[in-house]
Amino acid sequence: MALLRSVGVKAGKGSSSFFSLTRRLVHGAQPLSVRAFSSAVSPPSKAVVYELHGSPDTVTKLIDLPPVEIKESDVCVKMLAAPINPSDINRIEGVYPVRPPPPAIGGYEGVGEVHSVGSAVTALSPGDWVIPSPPSFGTWQTYIVKNQNVWHKINKDVPIEYAATITVNPLTALRMLEDYITLNSGDAIVQNGATSMVGKCVIQIAQSRGIHNINIVRDRAGIDEVKEKLKKLGADEVYTESQLEVKNVKSLLGDIPEPSLGFNCVGGNSASLVLKFLRQGGTMVTYGGMSKKPITVSTSSFIFKDLSLRGFWLQKWMTTDKAGESRKMIDRLLGLVRDGKLIYDMEIVPFDNFKTALDKALGKLGSQPKQVIIF
Repeated sequence: MALLRSVGVKAGKGSSSFFSLTRRLVHGAQPLSVRAFSSAVSPPSKAVVYELHGSPDTVTKLIDLPPVEIKESDVCVKMLAAPINPSDINRIEGVYPVRPPPPAIGGYEGVGEVHSVGSAVTALSPGDWVIPSPPSFGTWQTYIVKNQNVWHKINKDVPIEYAATITVNPLTALRMLEDYITLNSGDAIVQNGATSMVGKCVIQIAQSRGIHNINIVRDRAGIDEVKEKLKKLGADEVYTESQLEVKNVKSLLGDIPEPSLGFNCVGGNSASLVLKFLRQGGTMVTYGGMSKKPITVSTSSFIFKDLSLRGFWLQKWMTTDKAGESRKMIDRLLGLVRDGKLIYDMEIVPFDNFKTALDKALGKLGSQPKQVIIF
């Protein structure tokens, strides 16, 4: 019923199949009766929708949506910006563990401006900036109507592209640094995938706390420039995988203490390199598997080093009554952005050019920065 409410009672030009599929899913084969709207309705909207799971570049399309009723506890938000995350792509493909059933509107995080509010809403006013927190399905549309509890008010003193992207990757970095062991200034961590958005956030948040960070990246052209950029963000050491093909990687540490915590988003040999750096009793947290290769751990790592392997999934963390805590963490991260202590690469793309942004996010045009749609 929630999707029908977002879509309205009929879809725009070229979207008859989307409407008919919504009708079948929600109403079965019975004729659809048109419900009269109250006087409080949203403006018409545009949205990126998909009717079936599949390759995002073939199953998504931009359609027009009619006005949506604004109930007394609802807030109508004019979306300002929303990113295209890998998890968004996986949801459309149908391979992400938690996903809305199609037909659905794409997108999971973003930032918007309050357009209007229901009669019972007192905490938000038109003009406020808000983000869905926890993140909420359907951010790739120009206007969204949802209950006031969905929205978290934020200050307007940060660039909208940062507000739009603060909830998933930076929050993942922060939670992993704080959820597994107690790190103090002077301690060290090690991670692979250091050029990823999460990796860059880990470097900067660690530096802000006086925590040393050792970073592993894949061998590539222009690696010296890559290393220099990471060191400017606050990386203590950056090694390519080939540089770590030595018997004792810890001999490379110098004055940096052995890391007690490691992060893995690659898997395969890259994960094994993270494990090599860890000290006795250390912990490796896996939050991704970009290489699509399994993690192989030696028996001695368990018996003689007593290493622990853990996993992190932000969506699971946020579904364990963490909404209030996560909002405090988001405000803290936005404070780092405001102070110039948290930066990462993004490319802003107008909503009308969504298909181009999607191609870039899919890697069709080579390595690209995070694509952020501006509405």
